Amino acid sequence: MANFFSKLSTVALGTTIAATTMFGASGELAKIMKQRGLTEKDVIHAAKTYVPTGGRDDYIVFSSGGQSGQILVYGVPSMRILKYVAVFTPEPWQGYGYDEDSKKVLRQGNIRGREINWGDTHHPALSEKDGKYDGKWLVINDKANPRLAVIDLNDFETKQIVVNPVFKSDHGGAFFTPNSKHILEACQYAAPFDNNYHPIEEYKETYRGGVTVWGFNPKIGRIDPKDSFTIEMPPYMQDLSDAGKAASDGWGFTNSFNSEMYTGGIEVGMPPFEAGCSRNDTDFLHVYNWKKLYKLSKDPKNVKIINNSKVIPMDVAIKNNCLFLVPEPKSPHGVDVSPDGEYITVCGKLDTHASVYKWSKIKKLIDNHEYAGKDPYGIPILDMKKALHGQVELGLGPLHNQYGKKWKEGIIYTSLYVDSQVVKWNYKKLKVLDKINVHYNIGHLCGMEGKSSDPQGDYIIALNKLAIDRFDPVGPLHPQNHQLIDIRGKKMDMLVDMPLPLGEPHQAVAIRASKLHPEVRYKMGTNTKTGKLHKGRTLAGQERVERKGNHVYIYGTLVRSHINPERVTVNKGDKVTFYLTNLERAEDETHGFTVDNFDIHGSLEPGETIELDFTADIEGVFPYYCTEFCSALHLEMMGYLMVKDPNKKYVSAQKLKMKTMSKAELKAEYDKTVAVNTATDAVIQSVVKFLKENHFEKYPTVKNLVTDALDQYGKIKGEKAKSDKAVKAGDLEKAVLFENMIWQYMVKTADVGIRAKDLLVRKIATPQSSAAQAGERAFGEGGCGGCHVIGKVSSGPDLTGVLQRHENAEKWVHDFVKNPASKYKEPYVEGMINYFNLRMPNQHMNDEEIKNIIEYLKWVDDNANLF
Repeated sequence: MANFFSKLSTVALGTTIAATTMFGASGELAKIMKQRGLTEKDVIHAAKTYVPTGGRDDYIVFSSGGQSGQILVYGVPSMRILKYVAVFTPEPWQGYGYDEDSKKVLRQGNIRGREINWGDTHHPALSEKDGKYDGKWLVINDKANPRLAVIDLNDFETKQIVVNPVFKSDHGGAFFTPNSKHILEACQYAAPFDNNYHPIEEYKETYRGGVTVWGFNPKIGRIDPKDSFTIEMPPYMQDLSDAGKAASDGWGFTNSFNSEMYTGGIEVGMPPFEAGCSRNDTDFLHVYNWKKLYKLSKDPKNVKIINNSKVIPMDVAIKNNCLFLVPEPKSPHGVDVSPDGEYITVCGKLDTHASVYKWSKIKKLIDNHEYAGKDPYGIPILDMKKALHGQVELGLGPLHNQYGKKWKEGIIYTSLYVDSQVVKWNYKKLKVLDKINVHYNIGHLCGMEGKSSDPQGDYIIALNKLAIDRFDPVGPLHPQNHQLIDIRGKKMDMLVDMPLPLGEPHQAVAIRASKLHPEVRYKMGTNTKTGKLHKGRTLAGQERVERKGNHVYIYGTLVRSHINPERVTVNKGDKVTFYLTNLERAEDETHGFTVDNFDIHGSLEPGETIELDFTADIEGVFPYYCTEFCSALHLEMMGYLMVKDPNKKYVSAQKLKMKTMSKAELKAEYDKTVAVNTATDAVIQSVVKFLKENHFEKYPTVKNLVTDALDQYGKIKGEKAKSDKAVKAGDLEKAVLFENMIWQYMVKTADVGIRAKDLLVRKIATPQSSAAQAGERAFGEGGCGGCHVIGKVSSGPDLTGVLQRHENAEKWVHDFVKNPASKYKEPYVEGMINYFNLRMPNQHMNDEEIKNIIEYLKWVDDNANLF
């Protein structure tokens, strides 16, 4: 293997092998590569996508979840799934669709009075400012039930669902205009705008397509249906859209298929729909002045009211020079406007070419009223050749486009469905530059901010429809496959596959992670779906049960590790409402809540209040508990709902006679508990002293943790008063319980406080050398931390200062780690073995690892005052 490594290309491996050699792990790496059959290219790819523990990704991707009705969130380059955002479909972990507040959001999506509890999410879009993603809002469509949903990126929760009042389906989902004042949503399958029956024979007369221009308020992140309108279009089955930008700002572009207006009819002996809808050599790109139409929609004379919404008829749009058609390649599936708004690229999936239109040419034809003809509905048709910048042959099945960092030079990337490839080409020079195979049958592409005015390049993600043989078999239903491609070099480079097992992810958008600034906690008592204080907000000390007729309201709180109240009794038939508030201030301390057998679930992030409603329609005893593993006493975080039948008489069971502690035993238990609390408090005060002496307030993340710790500590005073009162009353049993509660708060305080201390140590300690970093990793991965805790005596001695305890200490430590048994008889080691009743095991460290551990121990000694 030494010869193998000597032949590795230093240029190819770059910093990966350089770093590996520096850490002396080349032998270990070679061994792993041989065992797993890895090539040097595999190692490079792994290094390019690896994000170390605690590290962060450069980009965040929002992918549609297809038939799951949700959104998937993952990082790039790691391709780690971070979250599922619940949108159109109930999602139990987050309690979405199970608590009353999220049900209200879901019910906004009811259609014609019918509950719709699933969706087919397709095209997500990120809000923009001056054409650049601003990281505030995400909107996605539901193809199956024409709706849009708004997700707030302050907390990654769905806040609004809006139903399109006239469409029956929409594939060309959400496309923001450059300042997010409007969203374009295109119909797909043509259908009557009203809700009445119309025979298919009247397709051309009564079935319609269109684009809805939704008003959007980017300050509050809400769609305003009253400030919206729909542009009536022929039943050409509109598909995807893009909003103009810069040069073409104010205009919209929507392509179509089935300009033949064919409707199939296998059941009556007609050729299938797919045979008739692709007969023409071209379909139509719709070009429309949405900004002018928006102004026209304010005048009632220019609109029809259908299903209580405004529709601008085709003749109004035509008369005002706002709607035009340009022939485009057969059956197109994407239209993409360049960042400067000048070039518009359309790919026809049944054509091998990409067609690049030039906005200045289109605008000139419009301004000069230079038309090649009109369609059957009177819409002006522009001459295709005069509108084109040019065409280039890319391959079989071109679909979608994304722009890269070098878009000014004309660089663009296109997916080829049939060829299963991504092609890099120049849309200005009309020249193919590179192709790469993907696995398999790629649909959309996701560039890094690749649809904005500021594409970042770096990577392209291939959203492949088939996985076939890429992963371990899991039955007939395979995962989808998203593949990360590095586009930073002259040639594209496939880095990694990522199976996605949720729905059929259709399209994705990516944004720089630095643009996202989500909250980690809410203001206490927040209704997260409205952003306002919840009507059921309950603070500590306000817990109560109230009955109003046969409706029982429980105002409760959750905090590690109890639910208050812990006992609730209601009558069979009562309607029960739980208002629950998570009192935690610590980050990532979510609590869940369910009552067994009643099909309800809530998820409460720190500061959140939720409402859960159900009818206690069965008699019995039903535990309720926290469903999120929140602390060491998670299992103890529970209570009982007891439902009794008011028409029944109950005979009390014989009470068990239980042994109780004597007064002397209780006094001893009380004294012991107080002593433990006193000792624990001493630890807390030492941590507080350290934090203050090292000016924790200078570091925001540390300061937030300290605030959380002090919040827990502040509850102790009230519990101590209750304990003292119980002692005074002679009730030592209750006093012990209150002292145990004090200990709980102390443990929570210490938990957060020590986290704050550890974080502060890292911020103020001297920087680690690369060898010390490697040594700390080896210390952790080698199991040393199982017995040795730096700065403390644990199962083994504290290693702070170990390099000062022995002559020729570095050699002594090296020899001891390499062969511990060789020193068992030395008086010092023998004394340690007798004291800890434990022998140092052989962890089989190699020389380089031991050398790095010694460098780590030197770093520890240099910063000994911090541990």
